[in-house]
Amino acid sequence: QVQLVESGGGLVQPGGSLRLSCTASGTVIDFYAMGWYRQAPGKQRELVASITTPGSTHYNDSLKDRFTISRENTKNTIILQMSRLNPEDTAVYFCNAGGTNLLTPGRFWGQGTQVTVSA
Repeated sequence: QVQLVESGGGLVQPGGSLRLSCTASGTVIDFYAMGWYRQAPGKQRELVASITTPGSTHYNDSLKDRFTISRENTKNTIILQMSRLNPEDTAVYFCNAGGTNLLTPGRFWGQGTQVTVSA
């Protein structure tokens, strides 16, 4: 059984930064692709960024200038560094794993971590 545990969400002022972390635990396999998705109230879940074991990355075009994804393979951990946050970034951010490419989510999801950008 695989668990994805996210951390790092919270309340931040506009223009601020946050760092999200996701670690896979349990019966861990080598996930080729892992990524972050987000879902804002009343909107569909969307891909934020994804990364493969070798380090290839894909970003939502609207976010790539402010968000950076990285991976610590030995720790089965991915990091999402978010900067210059604005209220439109408010959403629940979900970690995902098990995908076979950068664009399609895998079958494993974390429970989500809330990010709220507000003054």
